[in-house]
Amino acid sequence: QVPLVESGGRLVQAGGSLRLSCAASGRTFSRFSRYTMGWFRQAPGKEREFVVRSWSSGNTDYADSVKGRFTISRDNAKNTVYLQMNSLKPEDTAIYYCAAGQGGEVAYWGQGTQVTVSS
Repeated sequence: QVPLVESGGRLVQAGGSLRLSCAASGRTFSRFSRYTMGWFRQAPGKEREFVVRSWSSGNTDYADSVKGRFTISRDNAKNTVYLQMNSLKPEDTAIYYCAAGQGGEVAYWGQGTQVTVSS
């Protein structure tokens, strides 16, 4: 069983919006609220980069490149984290990965969902 499953990626025009979802399942995430949940992305030919994370405390951190455009939220009752992406740009094109860990370290990765922003 894959513990983290992303969905919601697709082709969208520049300026558009998307919402990605990441569902956590299994005994590993029986206490989902205690996990730091985040999103990373990897564009073609580039290294994977941090996008945003939501600490168990409720605090959030955003990469400068997405501040004011992306918003992370979580529903601990549904073991799900969301990434609302607005004002999308072609440079946001990437595979988006959900990540989970306790503290600041990533312990689990999702399989990724493709987001393509056309100009």
